Amino acid sequence: MDILAKLIQVVIALGIFNVWILRFGKSTNWRGGSAQNMTEEFAVYGLPRWFMLVIGVLKLLFAGLLIAGIWRPQLVPIAGGAIAALMLGALLMHAKVHDPLKKSAPAATMLALALLAALLPRLH
Repeated sequence: MDILAKLIQVVIALGIFNVWILRFGKSTNWRGGSAQNMTEEFAVYGLPRWFMLVIGVLKLLFAGLLIAGIWRPQLVPIAGGAIAALMLGALLMHAKVHDPLKKSAPAATMLALALLAALLPRLH
């Protein structure tokens, strides 16, 4: 179970790093509305640029804490819970703009994984 928990932490963190660093300015099939990059996606949701920056910093911070949680397990429930909350927000934004379910799939998957990461330590 411990290896599965650590694997989930790494998958979440790498996914967030991929979206917010490597693919930030790129088009993907999962961007909200007709957005071609992260800045446009937040505009589609009606959110200001400063809010995008705050969300990005928070997601990267909590992804980093999940990695640190490999050595400091007490960080994992906090980081996993925070990422779950942020992913719930992402799902709500997709719903707000009436995106097809396909576009919500990555956020839904990350929400489920983040909840697992937050709860697995409590199941030991």
